[in-house]
Amino acid sequence: MAKSNGGIIGALNPTSFGKCTQTVRTSSTPSAVTTQPGTRLIKTLIVAGGGAGASFNNGGGGGAGGLRNLCISVCGATALGAVTVGGGGTVSPSSPTSGGPGTNSSLVVGSTTYTATGGGGGSGTPGGTGGSGGSGGGAGGQASGTGGAGNTPPVSPSQGFSGGNSNVCGPSINQGGGGGGAGEAGNTDGAGFGGDGLDLSGCYSGSPITSFSGGGGGGSNASKFDGGTGGGGDGAFGFGTPATPGTTNTGGGGGGGASFVDAGKAGGSGIVIVKELNKATGVWNLKSQFSAQKQGTWPKPAFSPISFDYLVVAGGGAGGNGLGSGGGGGGAGGYRTSFPGGTKITLSGFSGDSFPITIGAGGADGPTTTARAGSPSIFSTITSTGGGGGGSFSAGGNGGSGGGGGGGYGPCQTPDAGGTGNSPPVSPPQGNPGGTSNPVPSSVGNQNRNGGGGGGAGGAGTNGFAGTQPGPCSSAGSGGVGSPNSISGSAVFYAGGGGGAKGSGGPAQPQGGNGGGGNGSVGQPVQGQTPSANSTGGAANTGGGGGAYIQDAPGYNPGSVNTGGSGIVIVRAPGAAGASITVAPGTNTKTTLPAPAGGCTVATFTVSGTLTVS
Repeated sequence: MAKSNGGIIGALNPTSFGKCTQTVRTSSTPSAVTTQPGTRLIKTLIVAGGGAGASFNNGGGGGAGGLRNLCISVCGATALGAVTVGGGGTVSPSSPTSGGPGTNSSLVVGSTTYTATGGGGGSGTPGGTGGSGGSGGGAGGQASGTGGAGNTPPVSPSQGFSGGNSNVCGPSINQGGGGGGAGEAGNTDGAGFGGDGLDLSGCYSGSPITSFSGGGGGGSNASKFDGGTGGGGDGAFGFGTPATPGTTNTGGGGGGGASFVDAGKAGGSGIVIVKELNKATGVWNLKSQFSAQKQGTWPKPAFSPISFDYLVVAGGGAGGNGLGSGGGGGGAGGYRTSFPGGTKITLSGFSGDSFPITIGAGGADGPTTTARAGSPSIFSTITSTGGGGGGSFSAGGNGGSGGGGGGGYGPCQTPDAGGTGNSPPVSPPQGNPGGTSNPVPSSVGNQNRNGGGGGGAGGAGTNGFAGTQPGPCSSAGSGGVGSPNSISGSAVFYAGGGGGAKGSGGPAQPQGGNGGGGNGSVGQPVQGQTPSANSTGGAANTGGGGGAYIQDAPGYNPGSVNTGGSGIVIVRAPGAAGASITVAPGTNTKTTLPAPAGGCTVATFTVSGTLTVS
């Protein structure tokens, strides 16, 4: 008896021909979308409203709205259920007050409701615990407190991370904790910073918004702390720089207020995106095959798997911009490689498939004492973490390699630790810790408050050292050395740490680590005076950490640069595979190595792009 599938033996797998149609909802509606007739599978992003930052008392930053990125089976030519887009948490002008939580966003498919939880509000109570939610709010300043819990209620995969703890070392230096983000906890980039969100441009290309759910920065009377990437608002700084709200339709948390005059800001509203997928796997009958070919969705022939050696270096962290004390050097970007002798990455797929390559940017300087972490670089399953930002008068940030600690300042007469390297941990380690700063009594003066060096791929940053009095006997920490790699055909050092800043005295400039690390500045300029030596940024496409500098007020260190160096990705394939490989955009290059490398093909990516195999 003839089989209905034309005699093909094997299970028939469902297919989806949604033509990658994408619908963006920025406000609530009775139905998300009516699906295409051939749609059987959707990918949906559900982002809740971000929590508000707390008002006054150096309040905690608002937690980001929960983020859920799901694949769901659906029926074709069917109206999906209601969409609810959550609003951002609100603030109260009274003092003190905690930020309000964001509200939930949801999508109904059939009889199931998929929900992302609103972000927790930042705490306005001295030492108070941040609110729990999709991501947790930051703890309240003026006393030690704990950030709120993220991923509450729990779902898998996690919808967010916890808020950061508050940091207090005296009446003149303290800050609220940063709100948690969808990509990391608050304070990950340093005390007070909002946690970064997620960049989903690869999932929802063409969306007007591509990065979501960043945590709000904590308020502070001594420094400005940025919100996380993905719409997080910045925290207020002292009496003159107000907080900023979370960005609309990102789920970003609002920034926390500072002192007794600055209110926190509202969280950003959420968003729901539905993408109807094209998917074709398994055994097909001839009718389905013909239909797919007619629509142009039938898979192309598979290419033979190719095994690549790789070098993936992330962006370096920025050096600390110490306000009245030496900043810590920026940590080098994470360094991960298979060359020589490690486990290669094997790519397989269909002719014409493109594989995205992400090059992490170096950390940027902020308008005051802010130093930001570098951004990750990514090739296939390998992610190298951005280097930690150098401390100002606080601990260095964690990262691929940790940032150096900032010089002691004001009442904080304890060493500020360097940031942790190899964070998150991988094997072999992708980096090393930053060096510790030296604190000195106020009677000695700021000149000997020297920052630690940023960690490098090949070694830790060294500690700052102070003599018994200002002078040449004191020194800031040098950046940790990078690591050499010859995947390109010649040995090149990558991922050196940035040098710390030195208060004054002596001709020796704190050096960045070999591998693109920037040098730290020397001297404490006031009222626009020129320092003895300017700091330099990390070198482009090395992942080097930025050198740190010192100033008495914003803008009083002309000529100094502390940005981290951008990252790089290099992949190397056997010679026979070279003809099938192309790279884009044109800034990236493909070369063939001469003997004795055996004609291997090397693709070098200095900007984000794609590797295509035909």
